[in-house]
Amino acid sequence: MAQHALAAVADLDLEREFARHRPALTGYCYRMLGSTFEADDAVQETLVRAWRGRGGFEGRSSVRSWLYKIATNVCFDALNARRRRAVPMELVPPSSGAEAPAAPDLEARWIEPVPDAHLRPASVDDNPAHIATQRDDIRLAFVAALQHLQPRPRAVLLLRDVFGWRAEEVAELLEMTPTAVHSALQRARRTLATRRDRIHGGAAPLDETDAALLDRYVAAFERFDISALVALLRHDATMSMPPHDLWLRGPAAINRWMRGTGSACRGARMLRTRANGGPAVGIYKPTPAGDFAAFAIQVVEASGPWIVGLHTFIDPRLFPEFGLPLRLGEQHLGEAGERDQVA
Repeated sequence: MAQHALAAVADLDLEREFARHRPALTGYCYRMLGSTFEADDAVQETLVRAWRGRGGFEGRSSVRSWLYKIATNVCFDALNARRRRAVPMELVPPSSGAEAPAAPDLEARWIEPVPDAHLRPASVDDNPAHIATQRDDIRLAFVAALQHLQPRPRAVLLLRDVFGWRAEEVAELLEMTPTAVHSALQRARRTLATRRDRIHGGAAPLDETDAALLDRYVAAFERFDISALVALLRHDATMSMPPHDLWLRGPAAINRWMRGTGSACRGARMLRTRANGGPAVGIYKPTPAGDFAAFAIQVVEASGPWIVGLHTFIDPRLFPEFGLPLRLGEQHLGEAGERDQVA
């Protein structure tokens, strides 16, 4: 009986450890895989494997190291089974905004946004995992650039530069020498610096001081005041719309698009949320029934007083991930405004 009681206490402690590490594991798997859905699946598989193998865990390493080793192997398996995820800016030249998009490319593997809430530890103290998720390294450009690294260098860079592991810890987890870890890290940094600038450099997530800029953008979009919306864009602002490979660069192209094909969003409403370390909005299009249906999650990026990136992910499946309803009426919009969904 005493042994059973001790085992129960040990299992409870392990469950608490799993819960403590889950947000950071999710951030790690998301950066490795570029997909919020795949990251959720990878973390779940990691915890299932760890739970099943808990009898063989003898404490020779920390629970953290044990979990990350399992998660890394799960991610390696997933990456070896499919092609690289990307953003439209890597695949095709920009559109003039005059043409309608081709049919959605459902075969492509697009980078997906991740809710900030999935990455945030339950306690918002000085937890290093919490601090890591607030930095530049969760932005879409960074995650897209990571996908150009082979799985092992990708893991090296994340563990060293994002999660702050020592070279010796990374070497043990990946069964490498510290010298090999250092060499892989330097090569990965060079590749990453080149790739992220090609995708879209200079953008930064909006912060609390930019709330007025986001307010103006949301108001202009909901009024469908395209002149006011375009006035908020920097000269090289980009707009993308996965799963369409079409993307736009510059206020003129975005203006042309919004007044043409984009006019299908006239009358749309927005609910605020957070994704990839900064503000995002859920876009709802009006329906014949008089309510609004989930359409896209849009990540908004800025630099100084200008919006420089509007990354529109047309996938209603994302809405539950962000805690947003799939349909809403005017009463929901009023309630959302009162509680302000920007974290």
